[in-house]
Amino acid sequence: MPAKTWKEWEGPVLELQDGIAKLRQMAAKEADSAKRKALESKIAEYEARLAKYIDTQYSQLGPWEKVLVARAEPRPYTLDFIQAICSEFIELEGDRRYGNDPAIVGGPAVFRGRPIVILGHQKGRNIQQRQYRNFGMAKPEGYRKAIRLMQMADRFGLPVVALLDTPAADPGVDSESRGISEAIADSILTMLGLRVPTVAAVIGEGGSGGAIGIGVGNHVLMLEHAVYSVIPPEGCAAILWRQPERGDEAAAALRLTAQSAMELGLIDRIVPEPKGGAHRAPDVAALSLGDELERSLKELSGLTPEELREQRYRKYRSMGVFGTAG
Repeated sequence: MPAKTWKEWEGPVLELQDGIAKLRQMAAKEADSAKRKALESKIAEYEARLAKYIDTQYSQLGPWEKVLVARAEPRPYTLDFIQAICSEFIELEGDRRYGNDPAIVGGPAVFRGRPIVILGHQKGRNIQQRQYRNFGMAKPEGYRKAIRLMQMADRFGLPVVALLDTPAADPGVDSESRGISEAIADSILTMLGLRVPTVAAVIGEGGSGGAIGIGVGNHVLMLEHAVYSVIPPEGCAAILWRQPERGDEAAAALRLTAQSAMELGLIDRIVPEPKGGAHRAPDVAALSLGDELERSLKELSGLTPEELREQRYRKYRSMGVFGTAG
């Protein structure tokens, strides 16, 4: 049976890391030089074994393993990337209609000397944060907050950067009663009509309309081990086979990896991750993402507002395969 969670899949790696940490503590406390040298030798042996295991594991990731890595608990989230690549970030809250949705964060910031508006989904690292952020699943007020931020960017001529990381939009009764579908559609329409450069990047899970609601970019980037799909694999399996535990089969059928998205023309570039995933070296991952964002903003800066809108329109109109009935 395939692993169901990232912790289960990376169990041997986590055990080795825990063993290495304990050996280092023992070596630091050991007064006898011979015993300390033996411990250091054992640490080196474990580290070599760990590096080899990670190399092997990450050189043959399948679609389901990509899903697990994209959901890895230590993986950097939107606020982690903002902190790493931006300065002078000011978070703005509320949609001025209902309330504030912590599942989407955003505001003005300075990115490598350039003022921008940056926004994205935010998950939580512990159960309290996850409940507060609703696991990154935005409600209508979250998308209306995003609309407010994007309209502000358009008004002041600031590029928009959106970081996507959500399993889906919130499916609850409250969201339905407050118009979640309309809010997502309005956000997509707003983003399509912006007169400023827009760059979206899938940094973890790009799930369903929850992701595309803020993902309509002139350029769309995707981290190497992120996933982008119309539905989470478990949801797909539950609909098709009434068996959510067959999520690994659904993941293969959905073609949700960055490599598949590139082949299908859904994204423009894949952002390389550090060996073993972004969660092993968040600073390196942030630097890679920052470089690709800067490249995109430079390429788009020469286009007029009408050219930006036209490029965005043609980009999304060309997606998919269709025919006309004779």
